Amino acid sequence: MRSTPPLAGGTQGPDALRPLLTTVLDALHKGAAHRGGPLPAGGPEAVTAQLHHDVGELLPVHGTGAEEALRTLVTALAEGAADPADPLCAAHLHCPPLAVATAADLAASALNPSMDSWDQAPAASALEALVTTTLAHEVYGPGAHASREQAAPTHPARGQATPTHATPDALVTTGGTEANQLAVLLAREAAAPGEPVRLLVGANAHHSLARAAWLLGLPEPVTVPAPAGTLDPAALDEALTALPGPKLVAATAGTTDAGLIDPLPEIADICERHGARLHIDAAYGAGALFSPREAPKLNGLARAHTVALDLHKLGWQPVAAGVLAVRDIAETGALGHQADYLNADDDTEAGLPDLLGRSLRTTRRPDILKTAVTFKALGRTGLAALVDDVTALAHHLAQLIDAHPHFELYDTPTLTTVLFRPTGATDETIAAIRRTLLTEGRAVLGRARMDGKLHLKATLLNPHATPEDLTALLELVEGHTPR
Repeated sequence: MRSTPPLAGGTQGPDALRPLLTTVLDALHKGAAHRGGPLPAGGPEAVTAQLHHDVGELLPVHGTGAEEALRTLVTALAEGAADPADPLCAAHLHCPPLAVATAADLAASALNPSMDSWDQAPAASALEALVTTTLAHEVYGPGAHASREQAAPTHPARGQATPTHATPDALVTTGGTEANQLAVLLAREAAAPGEPVRLLVGANAHHSLARAAWLLGLPEPVTVPAPAGTLDPAALDEALTALPGPKLVAATAGTTDAGLIDPLPEIADICERHGARLHIDAAYGAGALFSPREAPKLNGLARAHTVALDLHKLGWQPVAAGVLAVRDIAETGALGHQADYLNADDDTEAGLPDLLGRSLRTTRRPDILKTAVTFKALGRTGLAALVDDVTALAHHLAQLIDAHPHFELYDTPTLTTVLFRPTGATDETIAAIRRTLLTEGRAVLGRARMDGKLHLKATLLNPHATPEDLTALLELVEGHTPR
């Protein structure tokens, strides 16, 4: 008789998962040990060939069984991974996730709530409301809790008048890209009919903003100069003066290339003078809010209509962990949609929360569980310590580079990104150094073009990295630099 594979949920789920988790953990360890570095050596062709060899036939006539499949595939994936937990994997805004957050993510997968109707996610919807109001409080201040005493998320019900006071809240997204897209959408919907909103972005802005304008059928964004990597307020003022109609300015708090922060208070002043809406892409920089030492760098954030946050950067969460904070939750009524099987009018009137307007997605995971567990486990002081640790590492690396006779430092880091280049090296040489280190599996460094020159980029998000690791990283670069 055919046996039915066990399920992850219910009272019997944990017993079914327990031996499989041992297999997974052993495979993760084995794969990392075989890799022996921040990423596999050999480049794309070698990695692909090894994966195909290890996996063999992916869909055989008769399956191998759960433990063998897990052992084979997890080992292969770990052996071929670029591991952000390795101190020499420092190219991107790709954090090593906390163990406690990853464990919580397992529970979310096992329970498998779908966050598009209350009857699929009773407790998860209440927890999401708690997490989003907590994050809105971090961005906008204590007023975020003023009228959010209910346990479940709310927004203006269809056909009801919107509140006359602003109530901050946040919407869960897959990351900064979706958060930016939602911000542009809300700006479009807030504009008067027949008046397309004009998006203004700095030359330093994330590419997702221009793509959002394209996706939403808006005019091509106006690009404002960003000398030295930050948006120029005088140029913004001039551009707003020249543009008629509704306008949305997108500033950045933590650029992808250099981790720089636009002059937020000055930009907010200019937006208010021109009656322009302000969105701040703080997908990278928002993590500084947790640190009393670093938070002042984000002064002006609370003056934005919308703010993108991404806690799978300076938040140490597994992907995905994005959020769009909104100064007035009433504006999200534009996202409201009715599907009788999810939010029938009589169910909503009877008190079942309407979740469909909380996202443009329908089925979505309870990504807030891992964040809630992290907040509860670490508290403010624990989160602040992580932010302060990686910021200190970035400053230490910058000091090492500045004192090094064969390297040029781009600038003192604002967040945790450090740009540098070997003295006298051409752009072609710098690009080749990076690719060689990748191919050898020795180090993962990013690349960024600033002031017309290519730089190597170290993005430090690993709080377990040490000063000795940073010295080793520079020695690898120096050892691969032609003299």
